Amino acid sequence: MIRFLSLNRVFLIVFQLMIGCFLSSSYMLFAQQPKLVVGIVVDQMRYDYIDRYWEKFGNEGFKRLVKEGFFCKNTHYNYVPTYTAPGHASVYTGTSPSVHGIIANNWFDKETNTFVYCTEDKTVSAIGGSEKSGQMSPERLFTTTLGDQLKLSDNFQSKVIGIALKDRGAILPAGHSADAAYWYDGITGNWMSSTFYLKELPEWVKEFNKRELPRHYLENTWNTLLPLEQYSESTKDDNPYEKLYAGLSRPVFPYNLKDLMPANEQLNLLRSTPFGNSITKDFAIATIKSENMGKGNSTDLLAISFSSTDYIGHQFGPNSIETEDAYLRLDRDLAELLKFLDEWVGRDQVLLFLTADHGAAENATFLREHRIPAGSFNDAQLIKKTKSFLYAMYHDSLVLSVSNQQVFLNHTMIAEQKLKMEDVENTLVDFLLKEKGVENVFTSFNITNWGMTEGLKARIQNGFNQKRSGDLMINYFPYWTDNQSTTGTTHGSPYEYDTHVPLIFYGNGIKTGSTNDPIDITDIATTICNLLNIQEPNGCSGKVINELKNR
Repeated sequence: MIRFLSLNRVFLIVFQLMIGCFLSSSYMLFAQQPKLVVGIVVDQMRYDYIDRYWEKFGNEGFKRLVKEGFFCKNTHYNYVPTYTAPGHASVYTGTSPSVHGIIANNWFDKETNTFVYCTEDKTVSAIGGSEKSGQMSPERLFTTTLGDQLKLSDNFQSKVIGIALKDRGAILPAGHSADAAYWYDGITGNWMSSTFYLKELPEWVKEFNKRELPRHYLENTWNTLLPLEQYSESTKDDNPYEKLYAGLSRPVFPYNLKDLMPANEQLNLLRSTPFGNSITKDFAIATIKSENMGKGNSTDLLAISFSSTDYIGHQFGPNSIETEDAYLRLDRDLAELLKFLDEWVGRDQVLLFLTADHGAAENATFLREHRIPAGSFNDAQLIKKTKSFLYAMYHDSLVLSVSNQQVFLNHTMIAEQKLKMEDVENTLVDFLLKEKGVENVFTSFNITNWGMTEGLKARIQNGFNQKRSGDLMINYFPYWTDNQSTTGTTHGSPYEYDTHVPLIFYGNGIKTGSTNDPIDITDIATTICNLLNIQEPNGCSGKVINELKNR
């Protein structure tokens, strides 16, 4: 009897220990959520910039994220075209344009036969800025975002805010149910929003705007942080591959920004300087403080996009000293932001990721001078030649638009002439393939009837939205673009230089390390939702990056 009681006691103790362990692990799983999620998208940041500028970065910005976070070194966009709007949408929806519907920055609308802008919404009005700049909302985005799912997970107790110089860089990440999205108005120099989110700007935003920081930053001279001769990763300062600021005869440091303002759209000039990133950092910190983000009972989300690197990249190109200096300055801005987050909520209460919305091509003229094949298309000439060819064949151009490397055909006219759409498409494919620089042409019929695909076909298919995309998709050879300028650069292709971007996770629940495994950009939202134990966005197609988990 005594022995029987002893065994029962042992079993009871073991049972109690098991229950305790289960409750403890459950508490660890559901209770230790971060107070603040910070998403950072650096516009036009190529993957190779991390290594390229590594030795010149400080220890508290990019280096800190890489050394203390988890670096996904083989992250790619899995669709084409690689532009700003679809990039930001894909990061935060966890899916591609084929599902979320943001197929470009601007696109030809087949219902109205006009061009539309990705965040344009004439039903709303400006708040705090110029009217045209304020008629914006996420109404063209078909799916929910990470922020929407966070809101849904806790009965809309979380705060979700998006900020960027570009409206699309703030609005698309923030999503449909965000508390606010703020973007920069180059006409007034204000951070503004629209009536989609607010009735009026919060007092703290009004006070921030009263500080007139854009004018303060543009009082500066943009000179290099380091002596000019130390920028050995870049081409020489005075070269023919860089676009001039209006009013200058040479693209060389130093740039007296105050003198450049009148010829360069006044306060809009800020976008094309590193100080556009600095004021974004300033506004991000002010947003967290003023909205008390990360201090409540629910997890909050701040989506930040640093846009100036894109403006500078387009103007000066990826090999310029201007681009390198912009990243060295951004490194300092990141260091300041990370230090603030340490003090505000602490490293263990922040879940942060940093990535880019696309990469960038090399300057075509620069490449050709080094005997590397490259070229560019004149869109106007291609449209003219295409229409002339179709007139000769069918006595009508049959073309409504050629844009974003897509051909939109006139279905009404094709039906009236009793032509077969498939015949017209195939005839046009044969014609376009004869154009120098065109590698492939795919019809909408091909794309919608492909089975499981990979490589180029997968990227074409993931970028094709049946409701919004054209009837034919044109793919150029590598380093061929539709940028006619001999200066600066562009992006948009399905090739590695445009698809390969950095991706770093840092903070709560993230272990230190790296991976070379293939990662799709759509995996970001899936992974963050998994770490937060919430439902993924409703169109999500990404997978969880389990390697980075610290729990």
